[in-house]
Amino acid sequence: MSADLTATAEAAWGKPLPDWVQALALACMRTSQTAVSRQIGRSPAVISNVLRNSYAADTARIEERVRGVFLDGKVLCPAWTEIPAQDCQDWRDKARVFVPGNPLRRQMYHACRSCPVFLKTASAAKEGEQ
Repeated sequence: MSADLTATAEAAWGKPLPDWVQALALACMRTSQTAVSRQIGRSPAVISNVLRNSYAADTARIEERVRGVFLDGKVLCPAWTEIPAQDCQDWRDKARVFVPGNPLRRQMYHACRSCPVFLKTASAAKEGEQ
């Protein structure tokens, strides 16, 4: 079993730990940072930096993925009913560019572009660029 990553996270984040950081640390302790990084689609270095609260970028996207994978976070999707939060994030990323050849991508492009979650994150991204 890995070192006590909750203690490492608590030293960096303080007590009480945000629930998603605690879930991330516990998942890493059950398996490994490498295995967890594969599950959420980020590098082991990102996992390490998040646990040590030294991740240079905004952690909101990492939090969303951790909630989706380890905390059963769901999002109401206009194309489907409920989908895992990390799947919503992946579809939102794909919906930035229209790809006409794939029927599912086309359907999700239109669904995402009318979804309040997409509109909120797209608006926040534009504000961050300014």
